[in-house]
Amino acid sequence: MSLTFIFIGITVAISLYAWNNQSIMNKWIMNPYAVQKNQEYYRFLTSGFLHADYGHLFFNMFTLFFFGRNIEYYFSALFGETTGGILYAVLYLVGIIIANIPSYVDHKNDSGYNALGASGGVSAVIFSSILFAPTSSMYVYFIQMPAFVFAILYTAYSIYMSKRNLDNIGHSAHLYGAAFGVIFTLILKPDLFSSCIAQISSYLQNVL
Repeated sequence: MSLTFIFIGITVAISLYAWNNQSIMNKWIMNPYAVQKNQEYYRFLTSGFLHADYGHLFFNMFTLFFFGRNIEYYFSALFGETTGGILYAVLYLVGIIIANIPSYVDHKNDSGYNALGASGGVSAVIFSSILFAPTSSMYVYFIQMPAFVFAILYTAYSIYMSKRNLDNIGHSAHLYGAAFGVIFTLILKPDLFSSCIAQISSYLQNVL
């Protein structure tokens, strides 16, 4: 069975259960203060399986559905089905953990701060996928653009919003997850960088 479907199924089940069980929500959500005070480091991972509401859950799982299957295909083709699956799981799960680092550093003394969601892991998967096919088409609010253009805009927007701190979205988490996705993928396949650049250069030559 597809790992992407497994991740989605587990995340949906846990999120729905936690909405009706506040003790689970409180125990698993990313609360940097609790992590530091009680050494509850498991929260770095468990918070990735919790979501705030249906919209939050749907958006993350909808995105993972498309990009996760891409990574399953790419990794299986490169490393074999078993190893590729393991590496995909590492990419996604460690992406969730890494993405929680900025909130821990910034809010470890704030007992009222909480964070949740799979966005960090999803960002890692998205940016890993973009490395393989940087000129593939993506749609953002029904606007079509090459994947590498989306990556640039996404990164710039996340940096801007993380500095402005105007909403409750963890923009730094998105950045950390995306950065991990790129670094991890390039460690696995270093020549992917030159291939990515070559694809973008060829695309620009044809467009300009």
